[in-house]
Formats: sequence, C-alpha cells, structure tokens
Amino acid sequence: MHQLTHFNKAKQELAIATSIDEVKDIRDKAEALRAYTKQAGETLEMQNQCAEIKIRAERRAGELIPEQIEHGGDRKTESSLHHERLKDLDISESQSHRWQTIAKIPEEEFEKHISETMDKGEELTSVGTYKKAQKLKRQKQKDESPPLPSDKYRIIYADVPWKYSDTCEDGAIQGKGADKHYPVMSIQELCELPIIDLADDNSVLFFWVTSPILAECWPVIEAWGFTYKASFVWDKIKHNFGHYNSVRHEFLLVCTKGSCLPDNKKLYDSVISLEKTKTHSEKPPFFRELIDDLYPHGKRIELFARGEIPAHWDRWGNE
Repeated sequence: MHQLTHFNKAKQELAIATSIDEVKDIRDKAEALRAYTKQAGETLEMQNQCAEIKIRAERRAGELIPEQIEHGGDRKTESSLHHERLKDLDISESQSHRWQTIAKIPEEEFEKHISETMDKGEELTSVGTYKKAQKLKRQKQKDESPPLPSDKYRIIYADVPWKYSDTCEDGAIQGKGADKHYPVMSIQELCELPIIDLADDNSVLFFWVTSPILAECWPVIEAWGFTYKASFVWDKIKHNFGHYNSVRHEFLLVCTKGSCLPDNKKLYDSVISLEKTKTHSEKPPFFRELIDDLYPHGKRIELFARGEIPAHWDRWGNE
C-alpha cells in the first residue's frame, strides 16, 4: 500500500510538471523505487508500475527538450548550442535521442504498448519502449516509401541505411549512430527489398558497407541476386575512432549479376583517399563519377541517395 501511494503521488507530480528538472527528478525517483521493489522481491506488477512512471517521465522530457534547447542560451551554431544546452540540463546525447524518440510515439500506440506489456505479464522497460518507437518509425517509413521503379537497370549504386548493434546505458542503441540521422533498416528488411526485380540479367551493383558490419552484408547481396567480385576502399583521411582501431575507411563492393565487366578497361586504384565531409554518411561524388566512367552505357539508379544526383541517374529510397 505504501508503494502504491508513492506511485500515485509520482503520477500526479508528473501530470503537473513543466520543467525538465522536475521531470528528471520524478524519473530518477521512479527508477530508484523500481530497483528497490525488484531487490525486495516485490511482484512484477509493482515493478512495472514504477517503470511506467519512469517511462512516462522520459516521454515528457522528450517533449520538453526541443523547447528548452530552442529558448535557452546564446545563439551559436545549431550543433554547439544543442550540446551546450544538454550539458546544462545534465542530459546525455543518448538520453536526449532516446527520450525524444519515445516522445514521438503516437499517444494511442504508446498507451497500447504500456497496457499490452503489463497485461501479458512482461517486464516494462525503457529499452522495450524505445524499440517500439523504432519499429513504428520504420513501419511509417515503409508505408510512405514510393514504389520501386518498374524499369530494369544495368547499374545499381546503393548506400543502404545499416542498423548497427552498438549499445549504451540500459542496452539502448547509441544516440550518435545512424538512426539519429535517418530511419535505419535491419538485415532482414534489407534482404526483403525486391532489388532483384530492378536488375537486368547482366548488371552490376556498387554497394557501400562499413568495416564493423562487413560480415553482415553478404546475405543482402545474395538476396538481391548478386555475387561479390571486387572492392574499392575509401580512405577518409580523418580518423574515426572505433572499438578496436581508427576506422577511417569504408568499402565499396563491386558485385555482378550475370556477366557485367566494365565497358571502360581503365584500372582505377583500389584505394582512394578523399577527405570526408561533415554530413553524416555522405559519399564523395567522385565514386558516382568513377561508376559512370567504368560503365557509360545502360540505365542507372542510386538507392538511398543523399543530396543531389546527376540528371541521368534515377533514384529511390529515403535519403
């Protein structure tokens, strides 16, 4: 009964909270109470009641963060202002990303997730709610994506939105990953794209993949109907620290369906050094020009193109 009183009080306080500090205080108290009830061997129902308050507080914080950042501090660059305001609010980048993502769950879907999880006797967690938000986001993207072209293409150039498995606090996906910039796709979702229907019987696929996810790309290439042949290495020059080394390169894999040797017999160096831009995942136009030079003949399409592309290229997918 004592725990239920705390639960009801926290819920009332959250309903009238108007500042991030208030909401964070409620969240922290709810998490402390959840941890205590779990350690004390209380029922999962009691633990979930505390978790519900924590998640509702995170959702409310996600609603308030954009407003707090917009109206606080001196006006500098958008990125530096964002970082400084989060620091002032004592909120990490990953927390900001996760909470704002949860805040974007439609009200009806959010309440449905809470009630269904508790009705099934499952543990209610921030991670589970975040994953629900990501699933809804991907489904919305899928529903809104234009249909694939009906044409056949000899040249296909793809920079797919890889979903990475890096984790941070509470097991959530890192806020600085690709999913902060655009909707990402799982290996299964990429395999299910009917790219095989776009390709001529004799065609070539130029396929971007990063070093950490290299082992996971092969099922996608196979599902699309292609076979790996060779690779280019893009040396970005600037360092990008990873878990094991400074990953300053990406692979551009060359894959074929049927027979599709280059029209131009010029042999480019397999390692190409070009400094990367500040735009996340943006590839230098040089690589598209390289493809045009090697394969001047045939229809061509770029999948998930970022930015402007030449008029003789078709495009498909969310950039």
